[in-house]
Amino acid sequence: MMIRRLVTGHRAGKAVVISDGQVPRSHDFQHIPGLATALVWSTPPLPTVPNSGTDPISPQSTFVPPPGETRLMVLSVPPLSVAAKAFGSPVAVQESLEHMTDLAAKMEQENAGMHVTDTVDYAIVLEGEVWLELDDGKQVHLRPHDIVIQNGTRHGWRNKSDKPVKIAFVLVGADRKAATP
Repeated sequence: MMIRRLVTGHRAGKAVVISDGQVPRSHDFQHIPGLATALVWSTPPLPTVPNSGTDPISPQSTFVPPPGETRLMVLSVPPLSVAAKAFGSPVAVQESLEHMTDLAAKMEQENAGMHVTDTVDYAIVLEGEVWLELDDGKQVHLRPHDIVIQNGTRHGWRNKSDKPVKIAFVLVGADRKAATP
């Protein structure tokens, strides 16, 4: 998945483009055709401006941020017909663990794609359509420009169409409190 990332900053007191190019950490999955990830940016708990010019994304960057940190990622989800054949295969699991270790570790083995993260997620459907499945089995149909505010709940993304869906996510690391009835 080709994602262009343009980063601004300051030089000599003027706003300038400090980098313009492909996201440094992206991966098109070989063993799950149509699945692609791009980890675009991250911030610490209290970001400072102007940016130091240092790229916050490295091979060690996590997808799931600790409390107070943020992550911007773009995810392409393949159709269920494609994903069902690949998910669970040892090579697909290994590839997921190599390229999105912390997020892949949150995925339930017995319920493919269902997961929980200690984050508040802003999910924006960019292209295609997808169904958000929640804990109670309810599925909500989403189309381009629909936005989901995901508050640390158990969920999964189901692409019932015949084309990949592209979703942008801003994840904000949060502290998990005991749920109230």
